[in-house]
Amino acid sequence: MNEFMEKKVTLRWPEPKRSYDVVIVGGGGHGLATAYYLATRYGITNVAVLERKYIGGGNSGRNTTVIRSNYGIPEAVRFYQRSVELYQRLEGETDRWIMHKEKGLLWLAHTEAGLRAERARAEVNTAFGAKTEYVGPAEIKRICPQLDLDGAGVWPVLGGSYHPEGATARHDRVVWTFAEGAMARGAHVHQRTAVTGLLKEGDRIVGVQTEAGPIGAGVVVSAVGGHVTTLGAMAGLRLPIRTHPLQAYVTNHYELKFDAIVASTALLFYASQTARGEMLIGAEIDRQPSYSYRSGHHLLQSCSFRAMTLLPFLRNLRLLRQWTGVCDMSPDYSPIMGKTGVDGFYITTGWGTWGFKAIPAGGEQMAQLIATGETPALIAPFALERFANDRTLADRGSAGTH
Repeated sequence: MNEFMEKKVTLRWPEPKRSYDVVIVGGGGHGLATAYYLATRYGITNVAVLERKYIGGGNSGRNTTVIRSNYGIPEAVRFYQRSVELYQRLEGETDRWIMHKEKGLLWLAHTEAGLRAERARAEVNTAFGAKTEYVGPAEIKRICPQLDLDGAGVWPVLGGSYHPEGATARHDRVVWTFAEGAMARGAHVHQRTAVTGLLKEGDRIVGVQTEAGPIGAGVVVSAVGGHVTTLGAMAGLRLPIRTHPLQAYVTNHYELKFDAIVASTALLFYASQTARGEMLIGAEIDRQPSYSYRSGHHLLQSCSFRAMTLLPFLRNLRLLRQWTGVCDMSPDYSPIMGKTGVDGFYITTGWGTWGFKAIPAGGEQMAQLIATGETPALIAPFALERFANDRTLADRGSAGTH
């Protein structure tokens, strides 16, 4: 596969039907992956994906493309490791180039407490299927020579964990790949089709109301990002979700020698290099909940200062562009997937800052739930009912959630 592989992509845009077996609201990675796996794994193709803008135009097109499974609790490690493995073989399965590249991820520690946390992360990851090892300063310098281990005399790098399967992929190509795979097997994807309400018969959801008219459905799946609480309210649900903006930016091109992904929860930033040589940098969510997509200079100033503490070469680069997405955060920072208690209405949400890395596994597991009616073991812990049952899964396993 080569850089012109995207020219092979064929997307079809049929007219909507009056009803479908499954209607998925949200044409980002999760919605399209669910349609893809319904078609490829279960032969369910009477499916519609409805997107109010264009496919991949929401959070799927605004993320920082990191793929990893080095989380802090067993349930998350198992789930995200499944997604890592699905990403690893997605190009071979679809014959499409998503620019998947394993780079390895360094999670840095600057204090004794941080060292204990990274040792624990490595042990938990290893026990539940993810490849992660504790590394000292010398090994960290070998993996990423550009790091200043002294941290400008303020944030010295004392050690960390290394996740060799950490990778990146091109976000728009992931979206196109799942869209094309679903469409080629008969699923419909409708852009510029906003859902304005849900259709009910008694207590059961039986379809959606769109700006173009009603569409019936055997099952409705919410895979929206940013406005899930609005759609949930249409079904009579009050979801435990708060939405925060998350900003990121890239610099101009740098010599293609920055091979690893580097993250620090203490300094609240992460950095990697794109295929074109740009340095991609992100930080924590904006503190104030909002649906705003507006970017701000405060992020550029504060995040750049922290990043330059460990990566001094960034001082010689210039900012190229900046953007903002919105993150749906659950109280325990873990996703919410599965049944909702409302008949005919399923949900996949609460992805916070790690929705991109979960796209294949999230789509696969939601497809299994829809096809069988039974919640797969891999996502059972992430059910909405865990909050009522006091079975929360606290995992701030990302620099972006702090």
